[in-house]
Amino acid sequence: MSDSHDHATARGHGHAHGHHHKAGHGPANFNRAFAIGIALNLGFVIIEAFYGWKVNSLALLADAGHNLSDVAGLVLAWGGTLAVKIRPNARHTYGWKRATILAAFANAFLLLMAIGALVWEAVGRLLSPDPLAAAQGITIMVVASIGIGINTATALLFMRGGSKDLNIRGAFLHMAADALVSAGVVVAGALTLWMGWAWLDPVVSLAIAAVILIGTWSLFRQSLHLLFDGVPDSVDPVAVRALLAGLPGVTRVHDLHIWATGTSHVTLTAHLVMPEGTPGDAFLKDATEKLHDDFEITHVTLQVVQIPFMRACDEYAGDGDHV
Repeated sequence: MSDSHDHATARGHGHAHGHHHKAGHGPANFNRAFAIGIALNLGFVIIEAFYGWKVNSLALLADAGHNLSDVAGLVLAWGGTLAVKIRPNARHTYGWKRATILAAFANAFLLLMAIGALVWEAVGRLLSPDPLAAAQGITIMVVASIGIGINTATALLFMRGGSKDLNIRGAFLHMAADALVSAGVVVAGALTLWMGWAWLDPVVSLAIAAVILIGTWSLFRQSLHLLFDGVPDSVDPVAVRALLAGLPGVTRVHDLHIWATGTSHVTLTAHLVMPEGTPGDAFLKDATEKLHDDFEITHVTLQVVQIPFMRACDEYAGDGDHV
């Protein structure tokens, strides 16, 4: 196999290996956003834990622990974006882009754990209402209001990259979910002060947990899917196969693979069966550019063969010798 910088026609291999790094496709530089977000949230954890201890509010102390998991989530996501910049080497030929997928998965896992803790706390408070809840209402509302501002500001820092990068989306969802939690705490605190409904706070907490779960489950499912080399949701594998099969001279697409090496990097390999032999670099370059432009596939490897000589991976299913 050769690189696209080589001359496939002269060498007779019919193999193209393309990289594209067009502006606006890869993840933007979010170093400043991560630094600001971590600093703001760490400061809020200290404030929330202090006032939770001062007024003996288990709700504030529990939320402080939850916000500490946010800091850990932001650190994980930041680490993932930094890992992308590490250059590939002989032992890690794709580099460390997959760290972004691991970070997204870890972020989703942390959120699911936080939801579990929130539900556990809410059920406990429903069974044993806190008689001092009304008296703590004003302090809880003020601290939670600060949390709304901090979490909303942090979420906005990551909104721009959330649509293209699953790792950045994880950071955004984490912060947006916390802003929602804080808003629910403020509303519940106000109604508790007004109506004396001590049961309202845990009920609102359960409702918020359900809303967060809906958003988090998608992140968890997608990141787990990518960890097992699944085709990214943004790519239609049927359409990709149709594009390749429709290229001039191609009679069959063999051993097609599409997977993500990172949350914003998609890789494709395939054998194109062309009885007339390799058509040259221009054909391979055009195919690579079409895959990038239509599906944002960033790393393409195409091999032209006259007769398929490799067994496709899906043909190994059920074969005990190859499991």
